[in-house]
Amino acid sequence: MAQPVPELAPLTPGARLVLDAASLLFYERGIHAVGVDTIAEAAGVTKKTLYDRFGSKEALVVSYLQHRDARWRVHVAEQLARVPEPGADRVLAIFDAAISWSDENSPKGCSAINARAEIGDGHDGHPVFPEVARQKAWLRDLFEELCTEAGVQDAPEMAEAMMLLYEGAIVTVGMETFPEPFAVARRWAAGLLAQD
Repeated sequence: MAQPVPELAPLTPGARLVLDAASLLFYERGIHAVGVDTIAEAAGVTKKTLYDRFGSKEALVVSYLQHRDARWRVHVAEQLARVPEPGADRVLAIFDAAISWSDENSPKGCSAINARAEIGDGHDGHPVFPEVARQKAWLRDLFEELCTEAGVQDAPEMAEAMMLLYEGAIVTVGMETFPEPFAVARRWAAGLLAQD
């Protein structure tokens, strides 16, 4: 099975204060809108502590994304544990995880997508791009694995359809286009899986 939670280096207490403050500020205000002075002040540490623990704002952004992703993966694993038998319901469990996660944890949409949108075109070597790509590849691969286990005929193509429904829903959450986009995406996903 796809690695459920990436291995992350343990954090010192000072690093945890910095990361917690940065995570809240980056998600609420945006990466460019939040400077290291603001993060250090919110964390109750010096800028030196921030730089000693993370090295740069870019590395702190990557750590923020990695830790949010790790929390999401734990949530997904818990949801999948409730549906242990292979089948459509196990594929749909990803949408169920998103439904139970998004209101409290992602009311402004996906942190990875938001970070990717803020950073630029991706050709400047910024470390956010490989991190976002890694997270999205993991979810797509998980969908394929679950579709394969469920006996879907063309599991790679169905995984891509599931990914498109999921990604469309998470963007719609952030845009507030209409209510309960993950519930809508789940219904369409169930319909696609039933046709297979």
